[in-house]
Amino acid sequence: MGFRKLITSKKSLLLFAASTLLGTHQLMAQGTTAAATPDAAGSSGMWIGVLYYVLIFLVGCVCLAILGKILKVYDLTLKMQGKKPINWNTIMGIVCLIFIIAGMYGAYWSLTVQGSMSLPRSASAHGVDIDNMFNLTTILTLIVFVITQVLLFGFAFVYRGSEKRKAYFLPHNNTIEKVWTIIPAIVLTILVVFGFFTWQTVENSTNVKGDLNIDITGHQFAWELRYPGPDGKLGALNYTLTTGLNKLGIDFKDPNSLDDLQADTLVLPVNKSIRLNIHAQDVIHSVFMPHFRLQQNAVPGLPTFFKFIPTITTDQMRAETNNPKFEYLLYCNKICGGIHYNMQKVVRVVSQAEYQDWIAKQKPYLTDQLKQQLKVAAAKSASGQLSSNKLALNN
Repeated sequence: MGFRKLITSKKSLLLFAASTLLGTHQLMAQGTTAAATPDAAGSSGMWIGVLYYVLIFLVGCVCLAILGKILKVYDLTLKMQGKKPINWNTIMGIVCLIFIIAGMYGAYWSLTVQGSMSLPRSASAHGVDIDNMFNLTTILTLIVFVITQVLLFGFAFVYRGSEKRKAYFLPHNNTIEKVWTIIPAIVLTILVVFGFFTWQTVENSTNVKGDLNIDITGHQFAWELRYPGPDGKLGALNYTLTTGLNKLGIDFKDPNSLDDLQADTLVLPVNKSIRLNIHAQDVIHSVFMPHFRLQQNAVPGLPTFFKFIPTITTDQMRAETNNPKFEYLLYCNKICGGIHYNMQKVVRVVSQAEYQDWIAKQKPYLTDQLKQQLKVAAAKSASGQLSSNKLALNN
């Protein structure tokens, strides 16, 4: 009777947990619908989703606990009846076998399903080396993962505890310790050295000549682009000159600044070296262009740069991915505030002829409004200087 009572109470608990989970699932569905409305509804929907998965985990733990209690009670019942109790060694061995089979299937599923979601081939010259380094690391770690996990759980099943077999304890073996120390050391050394030289090649900007200089400036929450004009040179920046119209703080006393251009899209000529001059005006941002295997932080007060050569045009990548709407994108890869997700720019790689046609249509940064503002500022400065001189003469 006690055993039946226990089973009944456990079933009741399980039904309660399942009903709670079902109710939460319905709430999550309602929250998802509500999330189509502005921020508050979206935020509540997110937390309902989190609660749903937390409850799934808790229900799973409760189910395991119930199963364990049932088996324990059943085992005690067998002992009380003088029958052979449950062979827990066999059960644990089978659990290990099931675990490794499920785990290997999970790894296979991840490689085939999620692996197909990976980025297409690199669209930059240096990205090929980064992909090779990533592939080598993945292959080596995958081999080690499969071998170690199969041995770990396979041994737990094959050599599970048995009254017919006595365990053999191996407290020390110099040969085994040398093998599992030297082999990983060699593999890790190869990975570190390969990674070091790859990174050195990527960051060694002296190998990239004939740069097209482009300024990328990050601020909450957008990217600003500045291209050189016909002189091929960008003018100087001075943060103290930043205004509503002069968002970048360009110093127009520098003659190179007068023909600088502004743009909404980062357009790059294919197979030409590009130098991105990276700035930040408020907090740390990060220039992230995953299809080019490119990332560089934008740090306030510390200009940085990155040189690379794009090798695949947007049209070519659209054909390769069979996606006529494909676009390269520039992201911010540092969480920089509440609208961090808004920091995106389209990046378009085109032929040299297309680039020349596009750059000729871009507007100068020095607009008529900005010219007027600079004239007013210069007039005020001159008036102030004249007043100061008069005051000095009177004194």
